[in-house]
Amino acid sequence: MVSRWISIDMPSTFDVGGLVVGSSNKTAKLWMKSPGVFAGRPFVNAVFAECGPGCSVIWTEHAVEGAFIDPAALSHDGKLLMATVNGPVNYILRGERIALNALSRCSGVATDSFKSVQIARSFGWTGTVAGTRKVTPGDFRVVEKYGLLVGGAGTHRLDLSQMVMLKDNHIGAVGGSILEAVKKARTAAGFHQKIEVECQSIEDALDAATAGADVVMLDNFEPEQLKMDARRIKEQFPYVIIEASGGITNSTMRSYLSEHVDVVSQGALTQGYNCIDYSLKIEASAEF
Repeated sequence: MVSRWISIDMPSTFDVGGLVVGSSNKTAKLWMKSPGVFAGRPFVNAVFAECGPGCSVIWTEHAVEGAFIDPAALSHDGKLLMATVNGPVNYILRGERIALNALSRCSGVATDSFKSVQIARSFGWTGTVAGTRKVTPGDFRVVEKYGLLVGGAGTHRLDLSQMVMLKDNHIGAVGGSILEAVKKARTAAGFHQKIEVECQSIEDALDAATAGADVVMLDNFEPEQLKMDARRIKEQFPYVIIEASGGITNSTMRSYLSEHVDVVSQGALTQGYNCIDYSLKIEASAEF
């Protein structure tokens, strides 16, 4: 995956800037400059390992995956040293922006996920806060899904080959029959995959549970109606997982939390997150 990122960034396999700086060994310092959850070490390691031979990343004691860090509280100049990168300077600069992009975005997702989980736990709710498939298309979804995990949230399904989700368009395409849609899905997926059905009403939800759905998503329900309907579904189908979804954010999540709701999913966790600020600086040299 990282190899593809590098080839896209250097499509003609030639880096003019790399020619300018040469291949002498240098050291670069990776700084964290805004508060948030640190996440993305594996991607940084992979980028510099792929850039060329001789690169190494040495992490400081602060670089703990999943730790919430406020650089201003730990340093006098508002930035905190997270790692040093050693190796041929052209290789370091080849990977600089790719590594920073992955690290800043992964940390951004992890930070929003961490905050969301903390909010849920502060109200005594023990269910799962999850992301959705509203992610960057292609390989980069892995970075965002990983950020969810580091922040303490659930990834939801990673792709279309995991867990069957029958949305309104699927139901409509088979004539509106939830029973028929679930039946076909079970035939194709077998016994080992869960089936989730997106429902717009309590009637849809009860039909889905009766048809054998493992997960029932109550989509775009008003909070109080959602809680009432979740209770009703659980009374009849106690082992069905109930997910609340649809426009939920950290500021509105509290009103959706209920002992009868197992999962609250937020597309906002991987769509519209704020990036955490990092920089990579080559140590100054008197040679030039």
